[in-house]
Amino acid sequence: MSETVLDIDALDWSKSDGLLPGIVQDARTGVVLMLGYLNREALQATLRRGRVVFWSRTRGKLWEKGETSGNTLNLVSVQADCDNDTLLLRVHPAGPACHRNTTTCFGDGAPPVGDGIGFLARLEEVIESRIGENPEGSYTAKLHARGIKRMAQKVGEEGVEVALAAQAGDNAELTSEAADLLFHLALLLRARGLSLDAVGAELAARHRDRTPAATG
Repeated sequence: MSETVLDIDALDWSKSDGLLPGIVQDARTGVVLMLGYLNREALQATLRRGRVVFWSRTRGKLWEKGETSGNTLNLVSVQADCDNDTLLLRVHPAGPACHRNTTTCFGDGAPPVGDGIGFLARLEEVIESRIGENPEGSYTAKLHARGIKRMAQKVGEEGVEVALAAQAGDNAELTSEAADLLFHLALLLRARGLSLDAVGAELAARHRDRTPAATG
């Protein structure tokens, strides 16, 4: 779990009989997984265990998400909202968040990460699936089987295509070639045991290092 600075005593426990709603979000994809309730004891247990613990309003006791299914919510960070009466719990889920075996408690009927930049997380899941299942005719699986050298060559080729498309001034072509580059880069990273998330973390670290500290 990342370092979390949270003043439990500053939270407003008075509004809902000592309970605070906890919005659970996948730290990698940004997807909202579920909503649960925490009392002071549940929050303390969550911080201590590094896994999300709720207060069950129906059973009247603490329950750790995944204690029977194994689908735990491994805590990354927790923060309060502006009114100190709602919590945002960022997690790494170990399996489906919902008891109905769906990724989220809001169902899997719609794309869980949308069609924008959030789809990159889904792309990595698709790549992982193609490599693991090796379905007939899968370009991803075939390219992965050819090894690091060929995957690296493809990244180089796609990088050149991106540069040429940019010079040509065709935005549609540039977008298409950039998509090809990101796909092949994600595949290459996967083959080396890395991820786009690791690249994002590196960029975030650089940003923090190069951003002057705010002064009062």
